[in-house]
Amino acid sequence: MASMLANNLRKAVAAGGRQPKLMAAALNNSFYTYCNEISHPLNRVPPNGTPEEAVKCIKSGDVVFCSGAAATPITLINAMVEHGKASNLSDVTVCHMHTEGPAAYTEPGNDKIFRSNSFFMGGNVRKAVAEGRGDNFSIFLHEIPQLFYKKIVQPDVALVHVSPPDRHGYCSLGTSVDCVRAALLHSKKIVAQVNKQMPRTFGDAAIHSSHFDYMTEIDVPLPQHGGKGPSDVEAKIGQLIAENLVHDGATLQMGIGSIPDAVLNALHNHKDLGIHSEMFANGVVDLVKAGAVTNRMKKMHQGRIVGSFLIGNQALYDFVNDNPFIEMYAIDYVNNTGVIKQQPRMTAINSCIEVDLTGQVCSDSIGTRFFSGFGGQVDFIRGAAEGVDGKGVPIIAMPSVTNKGESKIVPVLKPGAGVVTSRAHVHYVVTEHGIASLFGKNMRQRAYELIQIAHPDHRQTLEKQAFERLKVMPSKS
Repeated sequence: MASMLANNLRKAVAAGGRQPKLMAAALNNSFYTYCNEISHPLNRVPPNGTPEEAVKCIKSGDVVFCSGAAATPITLINAMVEHGKASNLSDVTVCHMHTEGPAAYTEPGNDKIFRSNSFFMGGNVRKAVAEGRGDNFSIFLHEIPQLFYKKIVQPDVALVHVSPPDRHGYCSLGTSVDCVRAALLHSKKIVAQVNKQMPRTFGDAAIHSSHFDYMTEIDVPLPQHGGKGPSDVEAKIGQLIAENLVHDGATLQMGIGSIPDAVLNALHNHKDLGIHSEMFANGVVDLVKAGAVTNRMKKMHQGRIVGSFLIGNQALYDFVNDNPFIEMYAIDYVNNTGVIKQQPRMTAINSCIEVDLTGQVCSDSIGTRFFSGFGGQVDFIRGAAEGVDGKGVPIIAMPSVTNKGESKIVPVLKPGAGVVTSRAHVHYVVTEHGIASLFGKNMRQRAYELIQIAHPDHRQTLEKQAFERLKVMPSKS
């Protein structure tokens, strides 16, 4: 691949005709000597070697950005950890959205070398944050690129996971564009693991390989999620949403997990659905094959699925690979409420940890313990609510009880729990017991609606607690 890359780059430079003198001066130097636009080809060929050689540019005190989700550069991350231990590095900050893999940089023995800083916290760093070895942000997904544009986060090194270069020398960011493009535009050095198993995607995913300061070739499968069917409770929730809240011609946003998959499984008889979502997973593939997703009704990106990152099974990766039907854009575009609200019948389906009787939604913490992040929930709940066609449907969906049997509809949120989606944002809450319509309801009516979809074992207690809080019995009218 190294010789192919070099030949492709030389052909691309030759095809461009006369090159500016400053571009020629950039040969074998960091691209910041001339241009930081990652889709603009430079007259340079990056060195190609082992993962261990590629990460040697990381020094004590550096800020290292890592791409995430299915595009987590696990090979480079593991090499970085070993380099940090062997070179006695210290004070290295590793920043990222949700990543896959073991995240060895968060292990207790490495806390003097590395500190994790999560823009959206995944399960692999949750313990480190809880034990004080890592940090996390409260930030809307669409605002994460602003951390780089405003120089609040200034990466010294970016570790990314890309597809092999084409004949023009272009690689693809593949399954994760999200905040990666913004990070790369503001990173002093870019180190890439080039993987022939990374799908090539379109949209904002292009990066010319001449912008790499170092690259290493791998051939490994991407991390996978999915394959487990929904439970009876999740299937019921999916059915309720599909039959009552999703209309033909709707544009869908959904996260990862069993409930979004259950909704997708129940939509096969719908027509002319569209997808505009920060991420999508396996169920979308079957909907496309069934003819339910056509994107025909969209006014923007008509006939195209729009996303920003994805993670799923191999069938999903095969589906998006080199597929013009899929367009991957930066998260500050996909999750921009001004863009979201223009989608026809925008239907946003998001989950949470708990909802109180006034409609406050906690999605990022369990009491004082941080569990994840804000993500795109508010971006899409708000965008759907503001739909210019007046037909948007913002949905919060969850089982009525936790795995321990505790009610997820509560009189008040747990002490220390954070409100991600405010009570004024919420229109619909769905459990396996029904749909609560909250928009336009006062507090007494909201409490009534929510108690009706709580688990029957908890309704009597919730009625008593609602009276204690509101000083009046919940009522439908």
